Amino acid sequence: MDAGEWDARYVQSELVWGAPPNNTVVEFVHGLDRRVPRLPGPDGEVPEFPRALDLACGEGRNALWLATHGWQVHAVDFSQVGIDKGRTVATRLARSIRERITWQCADLTEPDVDLGGPYELVLMVFLHLEAAERRRMVRRAADLLTPGGVLLVLGHDSANPEHGYGGPQDPAILFTSDDVIADLGDDSGVEIDTAQQVLRPTESGDAIDALVVAGKPVP
Repeated sequence: MDAGEWDARYVQSELVWGAPPNNTVVEFVHGLDRRVPRLPGPDGEVPEFPRALDLACGEGRNALWLATHGWQVHAVDFSQVGIDKGRTVATRLARSIRERITWQCADLTEPDVDLGGPYELVLMVFLHLEAAERRRMVRRAADLLTPGGVLLVLGHDSANPEHGYGGPQDPAILFTSDDVIADLGDDSGVEIDTAQQVLRPTESGDAIDALVVAGKPVP
C-alpha cells in the first residue's frame, strides 16, 4: 500500500489500530527507560529523557505510550492522516508529555530522509518492505542506536498467511526472525537478545508475528 491508500484507510475510522500500544512492545520495553544508558547527543548534552524512534508509527499508539512512560519520542510515518491523528490524540495528554513527541511525515524508503538520532531505542513495528529495502532499513535502524541502545523489530511472520490470522498475504513483504538476523549480519554492531515467533490474539484467532530484539554493546 502507498501513502495515499493508508491515508484513505486511516480516515475511515477514529483509530484503525485502537489506542493501546502493542502488547509485545510493552512487554519488552516496559522499564527500559530506567535501564538504558543515556549518553550525550550531537550537541554534547545528556538528554533529560531517553530517546526513542518509532518507525512507521501509524496513528502513534506506541509513540504515545512511550512518551507517557518516560521517553522523548520521534515518530515517523508516510501517512499524513496517521500523523495528524496521532497529534490529535496527543492533545488529550498532559502538556509535559505531548511536548516529548515530535512527528514527521516521511517516506522511509527514501535513503536521504533525515531521521535525527542517535536513539536509545528504535522501534520498527509492522513496517513491511520487500527484502532489499527491509535490509537497508534494519541496518540503518541499528546505526541510529546509542551504545547500550535497543532495536526492536516486530512484524507479520512469513508463517502467518498459512498458520495464523489476518495481516498482509504477500510473501515478498513478510519475514521471519531469521530474516532480520540475516539482514543485520555480523557487522551491524548489535547483538541479538531475542529472536522468536509471537502469537498475537485477535478476535478471530491468533496472528503469528516475528520478533527480534537486539542491543548495541557499551564499549
